[in-house]
Amino acid sequence: MRRGLIFAVFFAWAVFCALAGFVVADEDDMTTGERLAALLRASRTVISSHQKLINDESLGNKDLTGQRVVNEALQIFAQRKGDQNLSPLDRQLFAAQVAAIKEVVDEHQGMIDMKGVGFKGFIPATFARLVNERFEEKVGDKAKIKVTAPEDLIRNRKARPDEWEQHVIEHNFQSPDWPKGTSFTEDVEVNGRQSFRMLIPEYYSASCLTCHGGPKGEVDVTGYPKEGKAEGDLGGAISITLFK
Repeated sequence: MRRGLIFAVFFAWAVFCALAGFVVADEDDMTTGERLAALLRASRTVISSHQKLINDESLGNKDLTGQRVVNEALQIFAQRKGDQNLSPLDRQLFAAQVAAIKEVVDEHQGMIDMKGVGFKGFIPATFARLVNERFEEKVGDKAKIKVTAPEDLIRNRKARPDEWEQHVIEHNFQSPDWPKGTSFTEDVEVNGRQSFRMLIPEYYSASCLTCHGGPKGEVDVTGYPKEGKAEGDLGGAISITLFK
């Protein structure tokens, strides 16, 4: 009787999760995905915090090396995630992400240190895309990271959501009933391979509104029209794919 009751409760909970849009996923996969997203966010925060330095046309050598960005990103990551016990695969993915961050910054040193030029275009969104592309070059057979957004907010075609991402954004993240900040996870097939997919919503902070705030339609420093968004609005999502 007791065993039957436990099964009934578990089954009811699983049905509730499915109806609510939550998909039970492997805890280790979720931890790996959260870790990859956290390091990406940390490195993006570093680039954001140094925009004034990067765009200072009066300076040449700014000493913003790849290693410096990595060191500052790891400090932020440690504060947000604490101590981590990494599996061999996690160590490989983490090392690839760190290497990607360092390489992307170092490869843009000439532009970053260019004296007499103000806005360099080395903004957090561009930086993150380049890091994710380099990460895929290194371990794309094991994992992929992508920053995407609702269709109407896409500025770079490479960031367009795929069918799965678009569905989650429209039916979950943009739903008034979706708990703000909650990720969506699902085990699905990707290109014929069983995979764990995770989509993590991101919301505009005050610093984002320089380019994405108002007045709507006004051209921002990057040459795109502003979207007229407010702090706290859904601005995008980090997409993680782990291949089985």
